[in-house]
Amino acid sequence: MKIFSRRKVATAIAVALSAAVLSACGGGASGSDGAQLSLVGFAVPKAGNNAAQKAFAATDEGKGTTWKESYGASGDQSRAVAGGLKADYVHFSVTPDVTRLVDAGLVAKDWNAGPNKGIVTDSVVVLVTRKGNPKNITGWDDLVKPGIGVVTPNPGSSGAARWNILAAYQHAIGEGGSEQDASDFLAKLFKNVKALPGSGRDATTAFQGGTGDVLISYENEAILARQNGEEIDYVVPADTLKIENPAAVTTKADPQAKAFLDFVLTKAGQQQYVSKGFRPLESVEGVEVGTVKGANDESDPFPTPEKLFTIDGDLGGWEAINKKFFDENDGIITKLLAESGKS
Repeated sequence: MKIFSRRKVATAIAVALSAAVLSACGGGASGSDGAQLSLVGFAVPKAGNNAAQKAFAATDEGKGTTWKESYGASGDQSRAVAGGLKADYVHFSVTPDVTRLVDAGLVAKDWNAGPNKGIVTDSVVVLVTRKGNPKNITGWDDLVKPGIGVVTPNPGSSGAARWNILAAYQHAIGEGGSEQDASDFLAKLFKNVKALPGSGRDATTAFQGGTGDVLISYENEAILARQNGEEIDYVVPADTLKIENPAAVTTKADPQAKAFLDFVLTKAGQQQYVSKGFRPLESVEGVEVGTVKGANDESDPFPTPEKLFTIDGDLGGWEAINKKFFDENDGIITKLLAESGKS
């Protein structure tokens, strides 16, 4: 079974149900001097976006701005916008979900020309465990041990899943393994997967509901869950992958959407995301991290891994990655998932 076989159906459903999933956001007080903007994004950064919207509304430029929001799996959301779902501002998990809209003429070709290269939120891949870490999970190798149940979203719909799987693959490479060794490691990992939910947020919900022993997730998602009172722990592996989430305004967006994007890339804007567990962008100077509630060490919330792999520096960039790992017919991950029977 192909992990992408339901794309067209998912897109049609997303567009047809857009009126149902769009909801007003109280990011700013309603008023005649502000715009109502449509945000379409992946589910994980909603809390950070809402905090940034509130801070933006407190500025002179953002006064009166209101929002309609649609959140879901990154790939599904991108395909929905390409299929007609209205968006002024998009915030996705992976860069290809924006470039799909560039190809469709819905986002400008130079959307990633700034010093941030189109990225608005950063995180790292972590391993979330039950409270007290009863299975003694310390790193990637523990996920392939007998008796360990793993939860990670489905890479056919979720950008979060792609970060997770690539982090596991690169771990094997970083340990001196060949590409075949890395593929064999992923095959063992997939044998232990208990659930492949549609999005990163759905995966968190499944784990919180009792599925599995370990959730592969974003660091910020783990921190936010703890901020919300969830009884979980998380481990930042000694080697992991840097997560970089892009955002862009659409070609027909209200000018206020560009003003919001500019605000997100300021010190004040980034601090809103930091408060919800995201790491600050290196391209934005002067961001005060301070104390972050829910982190393992709230006074030092973002430890530097011994090895921090990157998409461009270690894996060849998204264009090469999509062809090598996620091609609908020949991708390494596509084949491994099909062979596992869990696609």
